[in-house]
Amino acid sequence: MQSGISASQELVSQFNTLLSDESVFGLLVTITSETLTPVTTLPSSGDFAADVAQLAPHLKADEPLYVLLRRYGGGAPLPNLVAVTYVPDAAKVRQKMLFASTRLTLVRELGSEHFRETIFATAADELSAAGFDRHDAHNDLEAPLTEEERSLGAVKRAEAEAGAGTGVRQIHLSKTMDMPIAADALASLSALGREEGSGLVMLKINPETEVVELVPDSSTPSTISELVQAISPTEPRFTFFRYKATPPRGGDEKSVVLFFYTCPSTAANKGIKFRMMYPLTKRAVLTVAESEAGVKVEKKFEVEEPSEITEQTVLSDLFPEAETKTAFRRPKRPGR
Repeated sequence: MQSGISASQELVSQFNTLLSDESVFGLLVTITSETLTPVTTLPSSGDFAADVAQLAPHLKADEPLYVLLRRYGGGAPLPNLVAVTYVPDAAKVRQKMLFASTRLTLVRELGSEHFRETIFATAADELSAAGFDRHDAHNDLEAPLTEEERSLGAVKRAEAEAGAGTGVRQIHLSKTMDMPIAADALASLSALGREEGSGLVMLKINPETEVVELVPDSSTPSTISELVQAISPTEPRFTFFRYKATPPRGGDEKSVVLFFYTCPSTAANKGIKFRMMYPLTKRAVLTVAESEAGVKVEKKFEVEEPSEITEQTVLSDLFPEAETKTAFRRPKRPGR
């Protein structure tokens, strides 16, 4: 979902104004047609509590929003901005996933060096003066973290790894990002990469430890419809499936690995913050599968409900119809 989304020129221009003009307190941003666009700016009075109160009419109960604020001033060292991702529980699932998975894109497009911290909020009262006070008090109890570490829960996962011993592998992805994955999950992915095993690997995130775990399953689907029956209709899943695909218009069968990210819109999803772990972790899971387990993914699919996955959709992506070009025909002369 994050692919292709970028900042509009208008947003970049208004953000530069926020950086240079201290009379501007905040900039509100949304996503329009896969582009990050400005909504409005907020003036500064010099008093943070009074200025942040201006947010209230813009924070809808069912609409996500990005909020960029001048949080630190008065001679405070740079950077002095904070980026808030506001994703209310009542928003549509697709919007939740889109805004959560694009939050890092927003910061990187505008320049991460301009932001002292990023915040993820699900309720309007978190973006009040009292809400920011609670946030500051909570941060005082924790060591400073990078955005990637905060997004993926590196602290909790490091504790989980220590407690789990050799049952969890900590995969180092970059200077600031690690991902813990259960050893049996990594072993199953490796078997899939070697074209061994059942051909099906389903992964989930443990909401307590944030470790990527293997979903126990004994099914051996060979068709897309059988695969759909195996995927949970109530909880998010990362699913890798080796599929023997036959071109619908004839041709040789080929064996491919497909990746499905499903996130059902049900009450069993345990709250927005749990669901947001999945889009934030998806890229890391794919990186581990490809670089650590040797799995070559042919196609990736993202849907809410497993029932949206159909053989027709899969085959049309695997074997797109060739564009038919019609030869130019010179028009006949009048009278002939």
